[in-house]
Amino acid sequence: MARPPCFQLVLQCVGVSEGLNATVPAERAWTRAERWLLVTVLGLEMLLGIAGNSLVLLVKLLRRGQFCCRYWLPFLSLTLSDLGCSLLIVSGSMLAVVTGGQRSPWCEAVSLLKFAFVTSSIGSVAVLTVQRLIGPSSARGFLFVAMATVCLASWVTGVIFGSVPVVYTWIRYDPAEMLCAVFWESSYSDMLVYILCAFGVCIFLPFLLMLGCSLLSVTGCHDDRLEETDLSEVSPLLASVYVACYTPFFVSELILLGRPDLSPAPDWLRTLSSVMSYLDCGLNPLIYCCHQDFRQAGLALLWTRRAVLSEPVLTAACKVEP
Repeated sequence: MARPPCFQLVLQCVGVSEGLNATVPAERAWTRAERWLLVTVLGLEMLLGIAGNSLVLLVKLLRRGQFCCRYWLPFLSLTLSDLGCSLLIVSGSMLAVVTGGQRSPWCEAVSLLKFAFVTSSIGSVAVLTVQRLIGPSSARGFLFVAMATVCLASWVTGVIFGSVPVVYTWIRYDPAEMLCAVFWESSYSDMLVYILCAFGVCIFLPFLLMLGCSLLSVTGCHDDRLEETDLSEVSPLLASVYVACYTPFFVSELILLGRPDLSPAPDWLRTLSSVMSYLDCGLNPLIYCCHQDFRQAGLALLWTRRAVLSEPVLTAACKVEP
């Protein structure tokens, strides 16, 4: 049945977007220039993340004998997380900017997957920093099983906490974040309990491990005689870049915690948090390339014909008559 014109006007005034996952409060619309600037930035981040992490996987699989990587498990988990985020989340945000929203069920899937990728990333970096601090013994035996369990647990907890807002229908499209996110409308206590539990278990504990182990590694509080050429020497830089890229996201959540009226952080901060978190996925492959052996293995993979293993050796001589 057709809706009366007055009802259509009310819907427009309150900012209801038909066909999307849920109602969205009226917010400042992107100008044409802002929209295409965001599309360009997100497109570059997507290409950098997909190309970089795909190359990293190929180097790790095909050239693993050309560089030392004792702690391959957290590196593999981090690379898969970054690649998945670039393929699914960044591309989804770029498409949402162009089309003006995300539809169900992709809307709910994006929210769940983003939280899973964020949690697995920080968990992988935390495991890497712990293994580097402990030393080669953490790559075998019981300690290796424990580290593998922690890596898997970071993915599982991310999926669990990402599923809670989907089950309770707290998800809707946020134009500022350029993806479907959690919005709170009725209960400050629910929001407080969820954010404190999710951040405490999935973010805060790995962050403390990551920060503490990175500081100890930088100050030389570990045996690095066998770690000089290992790829894990880039772990402090990985941790630093992660913290820098996700700081806007953490700040926006802290602002939300301090607002009993449940109003979200400013639009510009939410947009910045998405752009910076996506940037981390593309920067990690560049950080790996700071390691000389890994960089040389990557170049050898890209330019196989130019990768000469040794100088020509004279194996036979033939006398030529004048």
